[in-house]
Amino acid sequence: MTYETMIYEKREGLAILTLNRPEHLNSINTRMQAEMKAIWEDLEQDRTVRVIIITGGPKCFSAGADIKETFPPGTSRPSSRDQFKKFEDDDRPYIAAISGYCLGGGLELALCCDLRIATESARFGLPELKIGSVPGAGGMQRLPRLIGIGRAKELLYTGARIDAAEAYRIGLVNKVVAEEQLMEEALKLAEIMLDMPPHGLKIAKRCVNEGMQVDLQTALKLDVAISAQEMSTPTAIENRAEGLRAFREKRKPRFRVE
Repeated sequence: MTYETMIYEKREGLAILTLNRPEHLNSINTRMQAEMKAIWEDLEQDRTVRVIIITGGPKCFSAGADIKETFPPGTSRPSSRDQFKKFEDDDRPYIAAISGYCLGGGLELALCCDLRIATESARFGLPELKIGSVPGAGGMQRLPRLIGIGRAKELLYTGARIDAAEAYRIGLVNKVVAEEQLMEEALKLAEIMLDMPPHGLKIAKRCVNEGMQVDLQTALKLDVAISAQEMSTPTAIENRAEGLRAFREKRKPRFRVE
């Protein structure tokens, strides 16, 4: 596929997905949805990619769905829900690098990432109720799980926007940086993860994501089951031995990548 609304880059274990409709505040239209699907299909097959960064560039992450896009009578706007869920369920880490507007579907996309880094100019919100709609790609469920029910309801019920400092204070983002440092910080974080054993990242993501959907006692059992399953593979066994050797020899481990 020729990409018109996305930029897709790969480099040494890392993929960078850039929403690329700056003249439309990176609003998500059906073309962008199709290109995200095509990128996902490539990522699904390419296991040399171990960390993914999603960004909208230096000015705007995404203002949400392209509400100016028209559809034939009797048809509705396709939802991004299923594609966003695929990003969330992928066993590799996703980092959202956010600048400017991160609203509506843009925030719902960021919520599907594992970590979020924002610039001081970033603005967050779910304003759908203001136009007689509701968030349709999972924001009403993921936001309260991340920042708590009360704060999530306030943002949903009022359609308010919050700045990066407030987003950091309530736990919506992991870090706030200057605009010119956004990709540098995202890449630094990605490099740290690329040095980790892939099976360890996979176990940690599965245990946290699946454990958050159940009660604590069930989650603790999930920890044991998932760890036993993933740690028994030949690669995981080899990497655990290498990690212990490296610790004893006081050197950086050389983990095997499947």
